[in-house]
Amino acid sequence: MFAVTLARTLETLAVLGDENRLRLCMLLAARELNVSELVRVTGLAQSRVSTHLGRLREAGIVQDRKDGAQSFYALAQGAAPTLTHVLDEAREAKDATLLGDQERLAELDAERRAGRDTYSPGRTWQSLAVGIAALLDLGDVLDVGSGDASAARMIAPHCRSLTCIDSNQRVIEAARERLAGHAHVATQLADAEALPFAAGSFDTVLVFHTLTFTEHPARAIAECARVLRPGGRLVVLCLDRHRPEDVATRYGERHPGLSPSEVRSLLTDAGLSVRTAEVASRESKKPHFQVVLAVAEKSAEKAARPPSPPWKKRTRA
Repeated sequence: MFAVTLARTLETLAVLGDENRLRLCMLLAARELNVSELVRVTGLAQSRVSTHLGRLREAGIVQDRKDGAQSFYALAQGAAPTLTHVLDEAREAKDATLLGDQERLAELDAERRAGRDTYSPGRTWQSLAVGIAALLDLGDVLDVGSGDASAARMIAPHCRSLTCIDSNQRVIEAARERLAGHAHVATQLADAEALPFAAGSFDTVLVFHTLTFTEHPARAIAECARVLRPGGRLVVLCLDRHRPEDVATRYGERHPGLSPSEVRSLLTDAGLSVRTAEVASRESKKPHFQVVLAVAEKSAEKAARPPSPPWKKRTRA
């Protein structure tokens, strides 16, 4: 009996000698989780998580159950007492990696309580966006910084005309290919700070996640206001100001986001009437980027005498 117990204890210690297997056991100590959830919390590759779980299952430390196509894992019933002791010691150590896992697990739990991870066939964010877009009647639309037109594709059927511009030749070619089936859509290479269109050309101007990539956001907004028709609408999405400032530079951003008040000021300086400028969403994962949504309109009175662009005012000074 002693030999069997000793052998099992030694096997348990050997398996838990790997840091990542210990992390998985710590997470499964509270409740069962599936592989995708463990991947999200730990940041490990799915193949590595699956390999570690297989090793833990062979050692009798975890058990799994099938639910459709998914497998859920939990600590095995009657696992070796050694396991309990090791986990208790790990908790008391307050290791930064283990604490980070617990924090990310808490975020996952919060999403579960909010119902955001409840699966229902066909009910995706993409299908919801397509459904809402069907309610729109956008007129002549300019998409400034359209990228590869992944967003423009959803609204294309609901525009009288759609013009997509971007300063990147490669993504404009991708947008042209993606929108090839729409005769009323045009794509072209252009600079957001010097739009090649006459004043009052569009009913709606979209600036989705473009401002932080422009050198002079004020110029871009002023140009968007210029090409709007009286009564036209400008819609802006951009990252809220964030810290540290360089966290998003890896994605090519020139500015560390713009706060709602900064976006409001840009729109007001361009002579537009701001309907809303506020944080519309917050990402659940660190660094918890927030997105600002702003909507502004061009009145008939202000359209007659557009204000001087802010940068020209500064030049005169």
